[in-house]
Amino acid sequence: MKKLLSIFAVFSAVALAQATPASDDGPTLNAPRNAPVGDLLNMKGVDRPSALTGVTIEQRLNSQLPLDAAFRDEYGQAVKLSDYFGKGRPVILALVYYDCPMLCTQILNGMVRAAKVLSFTPGKDYEVVAISFDAREGPKEARLKKAIYMKDYGHPETAAGWHFLTGDQDSIKRVTDAVGFRYKWDVYTATFAHASAIYVLTPDGRLSKYFYGIEYSPKDMRLGLVEASQNKIGNAVDQILLFCYHFDPTSAKYTFVAMDLLRGAGAATVLLLGGFVFIMLRRDSRQKGSRAA
Repeated sequence: MKKLLSIFAVFSAVALAQATPASDDGPTLNAPRNAPVGDLLNMKGVDRPSALTGVTIEQRLNSQLPLDAAFRDEYGQAVKLSDYFGKGRPVILALVYYDCPMLCTQILNGMVRAAKVLSFTPGKDYEVVAISFDAREGPKEARLKKAIYMKDYGHPETAAGWHFLTGDQDSIKRVTDAVGFRYKWDVYTATFAHASAIYVLTPDGRLSKYFYGIEYSPKDMRLGLVEASQNKIGNAVDQILLFCYHFDPTSAKYTFVAMDLLRGAGAATVLLLGGFVFIMLRRDSRQKGSRAA
């Protein structure tokens, strides 16, 4: 079922963007909505819709988030990103828009599903920050969206660790540029064409990990938070796992490397034994030659 949802989300995102080339000029609500959709199943690489050109997420690991960027929280209070950093806790960031008809909802759903499995507590061990990249949205939309996900998460006592922000276009652009998040407005469908991911940031606001798609491994998220916190959260088991696993930024997953270490150790052992046998055989050969003489 999760795979079907993922495929549906990807196809739907392409379908919305297929209708016509997207516009960078911002939302236009009175454009026609009945443009034809291409044959997605038989689409070739060269035939990909021009609306998706430039819609991507460029990894900018260790890039600094603009912590002085101004936003409003779900209660309409003026805040800055710095309000959620500098507390010694890593931050999970989601770039979405709250009235998105499909993909953004799947991003937030996947993030909450992973958070339910984690033993870490939002507001205590890490912060969750969602930022709308639709400058038309305000605290009302943010408050409604937070209420939905707090109910889904099922721990209202952690509400202070979840933050749903809105802001003007300048503040939004500063954040999306720092993250490498490229999106476009489709004037025909009145929706944004965008890719899906969540991001783990260090307590001082630097990008540490990118997790792509709409399903996020709780194991990967946990290790990402531990690593981003510089081991200030987690336990001894997490330290062992970080030793055994290596984060692959291409696949955005932690891969098991202990077997590679064992293979390397095995190869080194074979070389040492081989060298030892060679030395012993050579010494025996010399001793025999000396006795013969």
